Amino acid sequence: MKTMLSALTLITAAAAGSADAAPVFNFQFIPGTSAEAQQGFLAAAARWSSLLDDDVTINMTVGFNPLDPGILGQAQSARQLYSYSTVRDALAADAKSAYDATAVAHLPTGGSFGMLLNYTANNPNGMGSPVPYVDNNGNANNTNLRITTASARALGLATAPQTISGCIGSCDGFIQFSSNYTFDFNPNDGIDADAFDFVGVAAHEIGHTLGFISGVDILDYNSTAPDFYNDDEFTYVTTLDMFRHSAQSTASGVIDWTADERDKYFSLDGGATQGPLFSTGVTHGDGRQASHWKDDLFIGLMDPTAGMGELLQISQNDVMAMDVIGWDVSPIPEPSTAGMLAAGLMLLGGRKVRKSKLFRKSTK
Repeated sequence: MKTMLSALTLITAAAAGSADAAPVFNFQFIPGTSAEAQQGFLAAAARWSSLLDDDVTINMTVGFNPLDPGILGQAQSARQLYSYSTVRDALAADAKSAYDATAVAHLPTGGSFGMLLNYTANNPNGMGSPVPYVDNNGNANNTNLRITTASARALGLATAPQTISGCIGSCDGFIQFSSNYTFDFNPNDGIDADAFDFVGVAAHEIGHTLGFISGVDILDYNSTAPDFYNDDEFTYVTTLDMFRHSAQSTASGVIDWTADERDKYFSLDGGATQGPLFSTGVTHGDGRQASHWKDDLFIGLMDPTAGMGELLQISQNDVMAMDVIGWDVSPIPEPSTAGMLAAGLMLLGGRKVRKSKLFRKSTK
């Protein structure tokens, strides 16, 4: 358990780059966070502000303090439940790029969507069966999306103040890194071989708050014998999950929301065109949280691991994903010229190690 936080520092990371509008990040710093760490968080936020054109404010509590042995960092993002039709209509109204147009055109119409699902108590193949089945019965998990409050705000949706563990007051996200580890705070001259890229890792965690998350992690974490739950208890599908597909789900005309080792990929057009691969789950999948790109392919900043000496950068794939989940982005190549890259734009570094992330078990 973390102790109560009594003091705060408020610093605003305003828009950077040439965008007419950009997100403003209000950071409240946990007491004891060094000046260089504070500047590192500001630099990480500025990377996203230089790419995103939405005039919204994102409130975050961040820190750099000693944590328990073996914990590199911890993070959480505030989320809110919306009807699928509400989010789809907001995505349609907010569409500005060719990516957006393609993505919205291939989203299910009406008020519900189907999914490939497994490990539920009411799996027709048997309680808790790993065998996927098509779930399109219009229950709560087919008619609702749970998305981060930051991404909801970018779509113009009303958000309620959220309180999450570790935050000073209400906030959209919480990030804390352990000062027991060695970090390099200046990426401009490369990353020291014995250190982690602080600005890059901070930008990665901010990316989750912006909406790069998958509810498959909830299914994956909460579905081991004897604990299984009915499909309608998993109302955790995210906007990013609406672009999560597999060969099997595409054949059935639904998204893939399973936890297993089969390939899952990002697709703008309902699965017809395969984009970069996703990770598939810590428990039942490939050993990495589903809220990331596939590991060791260097697809982008939102890869699940980072190594000492590795310089982390936002890639075309990261920007494309943010674009279609509702963020307005600065001009980027359109699908006809850029394609959907399945290989990395991130610089290679040393041996990769797993980022440590706070993940709470939940069935609600």
